[in-house]
Amino acid sequence: MSLRRQELQGIDFYRYPPLGPEDWRYIYATAQVRVLATQMLTRNLCLDIANAESFESAADLLSGTEYAIEGSSDSAALEAMLLERRSAVRALFADLMIDKQLVVLLRAREDFANMRLAVRRVVTERPLGLDYSDEGSVPAEEFEEIFEQEDYSRFPDYLQDAVEASVLGYYEKKDIRQIDYAIDRVEAAWRVRRAQEVGCVFNLSLARIRIDLYNLRTMLRLKAAERDEREHFFPDGFVETGKFVQGLDADYEAIPALFYATPYAEILDEGVGYLRDEGSFLRLEQKCDDYLMGFLKSTHQLTAGPQPVIAYLLLKEAEIRTVRMLLVGKKNGLSSKLMLDWLSYWMS
Repeated sequence: MSLRRQELQGIDFYRYPPLGPEDWRYIYATAQVRVLATQMLTRNLCLDIANAESFESAADLLSGTEYAIEGSSDSAALEAMLLERRSAVRALFADLMIDKQLVVLLRAREDFANMRLAVRRVVTERPLGLDYSDEGSVPAEEFEEIFEQEDYSRFPDYLQDAVEASVLGYYEKKDIRQIDYAIDRVEAAWRVRRAQEVGCVFNLSLARIRIDLYNLRTMLRLKAAERDEREHFFPDGFVETGKFVQGLDADYEAIPALFYATPYAEILDEGVGYLRDEGSFLRLEQKCDDYLMGFLKSTHQLTAGPQPVIAYLLLKEAEIRTVRMLLVGKKNGLSSKLMLDWLSYWMS
């Protein structure tokens, strides 16, 4: 089946979508990330950190890991350490990837994040600044220059589309949220299109999962806020947008049944129940993360290919975010229960 036709298909899988074929050019890279994966933090260690009495105690538990940090460290030192770890794993990923167009797909995340920041500053008449991520395809120092000269042709096509859509979206309603909606929509469509162009089944599945999970979150957040903005659902996921529109019109108790034929029924069953009982989206966010991490971890069934390398990068970034959450939580006195509720599937 052509990748260009796959987005026209319904859900023809039980739990996770296709991973794509093995690629023996990646045998060394796959072996390397499999070894590195054994060095990731264990579930028990993260639980111990969440239950630690203080930031100092939590830092002591990490002393034998790559996240070692002094118990007296301030927030700036903590953030610098975590950014260093993230930069290191992204650099390793770029080195291991034979197909460099797949590196562009991952780096584009930073380009879109930089674009959100730049457009927000432009429309609110704030200085453009220079504090953009330098881990995208467009150098950070070029963002200010491009916007000041209004020479958007220097951006890649996907960022040109993002500039136009976000600026038009903002001025149409004078609502700052429209910037994020517009850029998210451009990014989602570009990821599907780009994965098709490079012929990567795994990245296409990943892009479509993210669209579905975005639509699930959007459906419940719009419903909770009693807003009927149906244009915010993205196409090209595995689930048709009409299903999410139906969810807006249904009672909370009926929503999971609407998605019984999809792999997302369990997410909604727990997420809707927790939202109804606790008035919080915490369980929904956790279950969405669980599903995405589960898909990434399913790459263990492949002997060689770019899929395990991409999965390792994303799982490692999830680990770094979790370490940040735990240590910042300890530094700010958050309860152990709250932090334990946030711990996700990648540790299991």
